[in-house]
Amino acid sequence: GVFPFVALLLLQRRLVAGRALLVNGPGAGCPINSLCRSNVYEQTRKQVALLNTTAQDLFNLYLKCQGEPFSSETDKLCNPNGFYFPDFHEDRTSEKEVMVAMYKLFAFLNASLGNITRDQEELNPTAKELLDRLHNTTKTTRGLISNLTCLLCKNYNIFQVDVRYGLSSKGKSAFKKKQQGCQVLRKYVQVISHAARILLPHLSPA
Repeated sequence: GVFPFVALLLLQRRLVAGRALLVNGPGAGCPINSLCRSNVYEQTRKQVALLNTTAQDLFNLYLKCQGEPFSSETDKLCNPNGFYFPDFHEDRTSEKEVMVAMYKLFAFLNASLGNITRDQEELNPTAKELLDRLHNTTKTTRGLISNLTCLLCKNYNIFQVDVRYGLSSKGKSAFKKKQQGCQVLRKYVQVISHAARILLPHLSPA
């Protein structure tokens, strides 16, 4: 049933290097009958909308908690140009292409959030509001990945998606850890509104 997918979701917290991601075992196919909930479209719409409406606040709070020079030199230090983040192009018009692209985007984001949360637990252990926001965003993202997994299997029999992850911050200096998190979250703010605008129209029950 759903249980093979639990390993996937746990795996995404740990893997941040480029890897091929198996949604299910090779040749296992999709457990359609037991995977999807009846309200999967409604739930997915709500998750995407929630991530979209909270992204900017998360970024602002992250900046506030990092202190200087991040607050005063945001454009310079948090510039995500040249920093890998999954692309999402306007010319992806079919639902299948949109769903696969969204899966790649949120799988990347989920792993990156795990990385950022770990660093902030080390660097800002008393920043309760920030840590709570990061945990809640990660929880929403995991739920969204689970629903996208269901839709890809149910509608397209897709159970293998190649996902590229970002670089781990382990071993980097405190400044570099803060900067990497800042770059990821700024790019996330830029991408999520665009992605939500394209994805939401596709999330209507067939």
